[in-house]
Amino acid sequence: MREIVPEVALIATLTRPPSRSGEELTALPARVRFVEVRADQVGSVDPGVLRRHFNGKLVYSLRSRREGGSFDGELAARHERLIAAAERYDRVDLEAERDLVPRVLERIPPERRVISWHGTAADLWDYRDRLGVLDRAAAWLYRMVPTVTHTAEALAALEFLVELGRRDVTAFAAGRAGTWTSLLAPRLGAPVAFGAVELREPDAGEISAAQLVADYGLPSLKPVRELFGIVGSVVSRSLSPRLHNAAYRVASVPALYLPFSAERFEDLWSDRVRAGLAALGMPLKGLTVISPHKEAALAAAAVASPVARRAGAANLLVQRGRSWLATTTDAEGVLSPLRARRVDVARRRVAVVGCGGAGRAAAAAFDGAGAEVTLVNRGLERGRFAASLLGLPFAPLADFAVGDYAIVVNATPCAGHDGEFPFDVRGLARGAIVVDLVVGAAPTPLVRAAEALRHTVIDGREVLLVEARRQFRLMTGRHMAAEAARKLLDGHGNERADEAAERRQAIA
Repeated sequence: MREIVPEVALIATLTRPPSRSGEELTALPARVRFVEVRADQVGSVDPGVLRRHFNGKLVYSLRSRREGGSFDGELAARHERLIAAAERYDRVDLEAERDLVPRVLERIPPERRVISWHGTAADLWDYRDRLGVLDRAAAWLYRMVPTVTHTAEALAALEFLVELGRRDVTAFAAGRAGTWTSLLAPRLGAPVAFGAVELREPDAGEISAAQLVADYGLPSLKPVRELFGIVGSVVSRSLSPRLHNAAYRVASVPALYLPFSAERFEDLWSDRVRAGLAALGMPLKGLTVISPHKEAALAAAAVASPVARRAGAANLLVQRGRSWLATTTDAEGVLSPLRARRVDVARRRVAVVGCGGAGRAAAAAFDGAGAEVTLVNRGLERGRFAASLLGLPFAPLADFAVGDYAIVVNATPCAGHDGEFPFDVRGLARGAIVVDLVVGAAPTPLVRAAEALRHTVIDGREVLLVEARRQFRLMTGRHMAAEAARKLLDGHGNERADEAAERRQAIA
């Protein structure tokens, strides 16, 4: 891979009208150099007001409907707005298909132009043809961003960057299936990286500017020779990238941990994607697997651990030579915190509420440790399947008597958000222990309610910490420092976040 510069310019995109206080701008990391104002979504914003809250440079963008934006006005009116913006903004985004006309180019000098194309999935030939259109006028930056629905479609943007070898072009894929490419593009020569000022929908697949810095170490570019990541249907709010990437930096491991959003596991686990990443000089070496792909991950591996086989699901894939090992750290995630509290689970009655992959692995772990385990699930079909697979008793959630158990594990996405609890904490037996697998920016309502009743509680962040450290060890052969990782999680709890999105991660 060719040598690249050690840093890139960070651009934070504003897609909502800023608040009167401008707190979303003042909260941006100090290393963000540009704010891109999506005027087609934000409307008319006084750049003077923005500059009072942000010390960097401003980029004006008026994305048309033809390129996925909201502006649908006449072309002449569009050009007037672009020319007017050039008087007060540092950069102006021009769409190659409609804005490269003499009147606009005469009023906006090359060093202040961003020439863009946003469209549908493209192959290498499409990128080459599109660049010919963009390259008709000189610019500070050329931006090519197709929207994709499958992981393999996103790969072409990165292959194009490597083929091109230019320092004034960025190419990456938009959409949930393409988010990861925006994180690799700077490592392949793109001079900038884009993140949102604020995240919008919980599962839109966006990366915030704050995440670019905290989770992925930008704008610095450390060497990357191997890729790891997390794959699931919703991964953009996962805390795992922050933990793993910080540990790579501390241990000087030349690796990067990415979020792969895929509706089907096969979208990522294809020969095309894995071979393509290897050809880029960054082979995929390991994956954390979350809902709904744990069963598919188990089936994909040539070798599986006994606990993963018994649970019928894997949450970790690691390459071993030419083969892949499937295993699960869900079992250790529930037992290790109990051992740290000197809780002996042998002969204790344990209820595991939720029969997805994490719940089945937890149940298998407790059973192996000598506990008397009962599976509990709202859906009868999945509950009975888990009971048959594990050879354990099953109780429908409607018949669940929570007071009969010394340890209750919540392995459902419900943790009291929106008033929906997996069980009534008021019915817990005296001295009962609650283990909540839901990971959020702060303790969940279930955790807080159980603690208020003086129960011992293990929350999802503690479980995540155990699992992340174990996964890091299996992936890299090195140790992740527990105290440093804990501080990262605690720091995340102070950030603004959408708990409803985070509670869905790592449960099924």
